[in-house]
Amino acid sequence: MESIPRRRRLASAIFRCGLAVALIAAALGLTFLLQSVVSTAGFLFFYIAVVVSTWFAGRWAGGLAVILSALAVAYFFTPPIHSFAVDRESLPVFIEFAASSVVVGWFSSWRRQAETELQYARDELQLRVEERTAELKQKNEQLLAEIAERKRAEDAYYEAQAELARMTRLSALGALAASISHEVNQPLAAVVTNADACMMWLSSEPPNLEEARTAVDSIAREGTRASDVVRHIRAMFTKGTPERTKLQVNDLIREVNTLIEGAALRNHVVLQTELGADLPATMGDRVQLQQVIVNLILNGIEAMNGISDRPRRLAIRSQMHTSDEVLAAVRDCGVGINPKDEKRIFDPFFTTKAQGMGMGLSISHSIIEAHGGRLWADNNSDHGATLQFTLPAGSE
Repeated sequence: MESIPRRRRLASAIFRCGLAVALIAAALGLTFLLQSVVSTAGFLFFYIAVVVSTWFAGRWAGGLAVILSALAVAYFFTPPIHSFAVDRESLPVFIEFAASSVVVGWFSSWRRQAETELQYARDELQLRVEERTAELKQKNEQLLAEIAERKRAEDAYYEAQAELARMTRLSALGALAASISHEVNQPLAAVVTNADACMMWLSSEPPNLEEARTAVDSIAREGTRASDVVRHIRAMFTKGTPERTKLQVNDLIREVNTLIEGAALRNHVVLQTELGADLPATMGDRVQLQQVIVNLILNGIEAMNGISDRPRRLAIRSQMHTSDEVLAAVRDCGVGINPKDEKRIFDPFFTTKAQGMGMGLSISHSIIEAHGGRLWADNNSDHGATLQFTLPAGSE
C-alpha cells in the first residue's frame, strides 16, 4: 500500500520533467524555424519555455528547463556551433542568457508560490468567514429563541401575578364579609324606615305630601348609597383589565374604610383617619390601589390581635411627601416587625402568620412599583409599625 503513493509521486515527477523537455524542444524548434527572421531574439522562446515549465511543472522542472535551454543555446547558437564549448567573444552573451534564464525561472517560481499562497489564504479566509457567518447565524437564532422564551416567561409571570392578585382579593373577601353586610344593611334599613314614614304621611288626613316627598328623596338617596357599596365591592373582586384613571388618594381611603369598618369593629380596632387637604390627583388603577390599602389595613388589624394592654388604634393618614409625590400611611400599635424580617416582608410567600399566604405585601409592593411609587415599612418609636407608600402626583 505504501508503494502506490510513491509510484504516483514518481509518475508526477516524470511528467513534469517530460513537460520541461517538451517545452525546451518546442522552443528549440521555433528558434530554428524563425532564426533567419528574429536572429538571436529567438532566445525569447527559451525564456517562455523556462517560465511555463516553472509555472506549471514546478521549481525542479524549471531548473531542468534552465539547464536544457543553456545547453541548447551553447550547442546550436553560440560559436563554435555543434559544440558545448563557447568561444571568448560569445561568452558574455551566453552568460547573460544563462543568468537571465535563472532569474526568469526564479521569478516565475516565486510568483507561482506567491499566488498559490495568496489563493490558499483567500480560501482559508473564505472558509473562516463562512464558519464565522454560520456561527453568528446560529448564535442569532439562539438569541432570538431565548428572547422569545423570555417574552413567553414574562407574559406567563405577569399573568400569574394578576391571577395571584385576584386570589388575594378573594381571600380578603371573608374578612370583609361582615363589613359588607353592615354597610349594605344600613342603607337598606334606612330605605325601609323611610318607606314606612312615607306610607304614614300619605295615610294621614289630609296627606302630608311635603313630608312624604322628603321620605321618598331619602329612599332614593339610601338606595343609591347601597348600590354604590355593592358596586365598589363587586369591582374589587371582579377579574378585569387594569385601567389607569385620574383619582384621589383620599377618596380611595374613604371607600376602603367603608368596606373595612365591620372587620375593625369585630376586632375591637378603632380606625382613625388624618387626610391631608387639597392633595393633587394621581393616575392609577382604582381596584389595584384599593387592594393595596385593604391589604395594609388588614395587616395592621391582624398585628393587633394579641394586644390587650393598650387601645387598638389604626391610624390612616395622607399627605404630601415631596413636591411631586402623595403619601398614604397605615400606622398600627401592634407588635411591630422583627428586625431580621424587615428586608423579607415584601418577598413572595414570606409570612409570619400561621394561615398566611405570603402574597399580600408582595403583590402590593409590585402594584405600587408599577404605578411609579414606593412601598416600605418602618417600626414605630413606641409600639407597632407603619406601612406607607407614595404615588406620583399629577394627572398625567
